[in-house]
Amino acid sequence: MKITRIETFPVRIPIKPKYHMITALGRHEVSDYLLVRVETDAGIEGAGEATVSPRWSGETVPGAKALIDDIFAPLLLGRDPRDIEAVDAILDAAARLNWFAKSAIEMACWDIRGKEAGKPVYELLGGAARPLQIRCRFSMGAFPPDRARARAAELVDEGFRTIKVKVGTGDLDEDVERVRVVREAIGPERDLVIDANCGYDTRTAIEAARRMEPYRVALFEQPTPLGEFDALAEVRAAVQPVVMADDICFDLADARELVFHGACDVISVYPGKNGGIRKSKQIVDYAAEHRIACSIGSNLELDVASAAMAHLVVACPNMLIETYPGDLLGPAYHEFSIAKNPLSIAGPVITCPDGAGLGVEVDWDKVSHQSL
Repeated sequence: MKITRIETFPVRIPIKPKYHMITALGRHEVSDYLLVRVETDAGIEGAGEATVSPRWSGETVPGAKALIDDIFAPLLLGRDPRDIEAVDAILDAAARLNWFAKSAIEMACWDIRGKEAGKPVYELLGGAARPLQIRCRFSMGAFPPDRARARAAELVDEGFRTIKVKVGTGDLDEDVERVRVVREAIGPERDLVIDANCGYDTRTAIEAARRMEPYRVALFEQPTPLGEFDALAEVRAAVQPVVMADDICFDLADARELVFHGACDVISVYPGKNGGIRKSKQIVDYAAEHRIACSIGSNLELDVASAAMAHLVVACPNMLIETYPGDLLGPAYHEFSIAKNPLSIAGPVITCPDGAGLGVEVDWDKVSHQSL
């Protein structure tokens, strides 16, 4: 089998108002992403998604599109999409970083490989290690306290057991108050976690954790800045909540740094951030060797990338979402789906597709009409 064509489709999809995201990196109210279609001489095509974010990964839709159209696609024409390790090697040799652009092509190759085999991707990764129904936490923006209280109460009614609150936006007093009112709204029996998205320095992160101790924060996600492994380790040693690394861990080399520094208890992984499903699994397996748990992170993906994430979760025993629920509800945040068969999401539970490949059929006509 050989790749005969690679097409890219920019899309813009609004976020539902009640799901608008406010973080230390800014506001997310509209998703500008890139969908990828990989065609083959066997008549099998695969879909991928680059969930780019200039403020987070540094990638943009125009940049990812140009890289795929002008650099990656010419190198991949005539190549076997089923040889994913070889595809990854070509992409890595052609360009550094650009994780989300690479992941879009890589997940499309997994889609093709699964369709040819007549198996879901999780079977290609070793089989299901857990049920297809994945219970998630809810990631809530850094809302003003009154709005945070009201939204938290709604989430309890919707069946969420774990609420993630964004902090680190510049006002520690407001962060503490937001966490206080959310704890009050969700009661003592549910888990409350916080995510600073690199928004604190070491001293502020430690102070934040200590001031929030009365509100029983179970997990502190990415408190310190990008690249500061020592700082993350210092926070981990000083605070009570479990510490999760996310924004700081893009590849296996970053995971090795986390282990070397003893910087975290949990690593957040997902195919977009890590450059593909195969590379995510490498990190998960490496973390397991060093007794570090992993969970699933998110950049508010659409159905294609969310399916890739779900297959990874289902297949990897060390994706300990039962203990550390992750973020996998991106399609529910958006005004509409680009799939003919949208992923099944009911409150906090998303179901991994069991069809061949990723199990998502993209509505390319709709995608074409949404192009930027």
